[in-house]
Amino acid sequence: MYHRDLDIWKLSMKLVADVYKLTKQFPKKEEFVLTNQICRSAISIPSNIAEGCARSGDKDTLRFFDISLGSLAELETQLLIAESLEYAKADSLLQDIDKIQALIYGLKKYLKTKS
Repeated sequence: MYHRDLDIWKLSMKLVADVYKLTKQFPKKEEFVLTNQICRSAISIPSNIAEGCARSGDKDTLRFFDISLGSLAELETQLLIAESLEYAKADSLLQDIDKIQALIYGLKKYLKTKS
């Protein structure tokens, strides 16, 4: 399985770009706090998908997909914090997170049943 062929990797790469665009409008005081955390969480998602796909066994691949799911949950929480602080509206990003999460769960289910 090659990560660049996967819709989840492509969507998560788009999510990273969208997150960076969103955080540009955050207050300067958040640059090393919330902005940094949000960007790191977003970057972790496609990175772990790619690393999981590069592993030789399904067990390792599943572990990295789980890490991606954790990063998605972390990003969702951070975006909700940003919304509550009225830094930005993140509705479309939250929808993208739900979509990526569903795709990862589907791929995990497939990998578990093929083993």
